[in-house]
This record gives sequence, structure tokens and C-alpha cells, in this order.
Amino acid sequence: MTGSALVLGGGGVTGIAWEIGMLAGLLDVGVDLTTADLIIGTSAGSVVGTMIATGCDVEELYRRQLAPSGSELAARMGTAVLLRWGFAAVTSRSPERFRARVGALARRTRTVPEEERRQVIASRLPIHNWPDRRLVVTAVDAVTGELAPFDRHSGVGLVDAVAASCAVPGVWPPMTVNGRQYIDGGVRSTANVDLASGADRIVVLAPLPRGGGPMPGVSSQVAQLGDSARVAVVTPNQEARAAFGRNVLDPARRGPSARAGRAQAADAALAVHSVWSDSP
Repeated sequence: MTGSALVLGGGGVTGIAWEIGMLAGLLDVGVDLTTADLIIGTSAGSVVGTMIATGCDVEELYRRQLAPSGSELAARMGTAVLLRWGFAAVTSRSPERFRARVGALARRTRTVPEEERRQVIASRLPIHNWPDRRLVVTAVDAVTGELAPFDRHSGVGLVDAVAASCAVPGVWPPMTVNGRQYIDGGVRSTANVDLASGADRIVVLAPLPRGGGPMPGVSSQVAQLGDSARVAVVTPNQEARAAFGRNVLDPARRGPSARAGRAQAADAALAVHSVWSDSP
């Protein structure tokens, strides 16, 4: 495969807002990442990737991020859940085993009903059918720990795929798809950059770029691509991190995060343009 790939990483509702702000800000300076030949979305990135792959207007998406959060409540990953994640990370013999143990944690945690969560995801997606464009939405099998890269040929509905990709273990329920349960694709990697292998131009928007233990960070996955592609990685600057606050799942932080992304785009534009341009 050759061509361009846009990789959109996970990062909660603030990550969605920051990525949309970044896309809007880059458009302000003439860099259009929505033209990507391949879009890869993980967790928050699966929502943004689906929106742009299905033809949503970026400026309208940005305006929606500035609207009041209304009755949507903030979720939070509690300390107990984080400790269980950490214990699974240091005691698992393989990344797959770690992911399976986190999947087991997700399956026994009491959260909102699965269908209720699915409806929330459906309400965020203006279009519910897979686009003709190449879109990959990542999830993880909650039992085996195997990566599940869903696309329009997978026999999985788009809403189901995105809901699975956003099923943060210990916060939201695993999503049942074709008789199997799936959890957040970010459990494998916050961005799953390696799925863009083969593209010759790759831009990564990564709200949460760091890895740890069995979860590779963005920088290590980019390094594994070698010299086969031109790659630009954009991560939140200090102002954006402050806008996120301490809880990336807080809808009240959407507006500040979107504005921070748009403001940061001017500083990221040169590096992104140098990769996105057809000419080296």
C-alpha cells in the first residue's frame, strides 16, 4: 500500500475535541488531513475518524464541541481500576495475556447497560453506515486479547465497531458484536500506528501518546516503521494538556480542549505539511 494515512489516537472526550480542533486549525492554514487515503481510529479517534470518513464538515464538528455539555455526565476511571490495570501489566507474560486480563476486569465490572452505551455512541455519529473510504476502527477481543481491526468488510456494523473501540474497561461495558465481547482498542496501543504500515505519508494525532509495559507508546511504534514513510506525530502541548484537566472523560472540558487544539495547529502546521505534501 502507498498513499497517505491519518492515525487518530485515543484520549476520551477531551481527545475527540482536541483532534477536531487540530483538524479545523490545520484547515485554517491550508492543510487538509481529511483527504487521507486511509484513516485509522482508536477509541476517541474512532469517533473522529468515522465523522470525517463519512463526510462530516469539520467546521460544524468544531462548533458542536463548543456547545454546552448539557445533561451528559462525566465518567471517571477510578483508582481501583487503575491499580488493577497496573497489576495486570506487571504480572502478565505477554501483551495478549495483559489484554485478556483487562478484558476479564471489564466483563466483571458493573457499569451502565450495554445498549444504553451503544445509544450514546450512535448519537455522536451522524451517519451509521460504513463509508466507501478506507476506515479502520480498532478494538480488542475481551476474552483472547487479540486485536480486532474492523472495517467495512468485517461484517460488523459501524456503530458497533465504534462502540467497541470506545469501551474503556472498568468504565464502560464490553460491547457484544456477533456473539463476542470487545473492549477499547487503546488497550493494545493508544494509537495503533503500526496499522498504517505501507503508507508512505503518515500523520498521527495522539492525545495520549505515552505507552507503558505491554502497551507500546506512539514513538516506539513510529520507530518500528523505519524509513519506509514520512511521519509526523502531533501531541498536545502544555496549553492543551491544561485544557484537558485531570479527567479526559469530562464533557465539560470539550470546549477548552477543542480551542486548544485549534490554537496549537499553527505550530504543528509546518511539520504536518512537510509530510502530507505529495513532494518530499
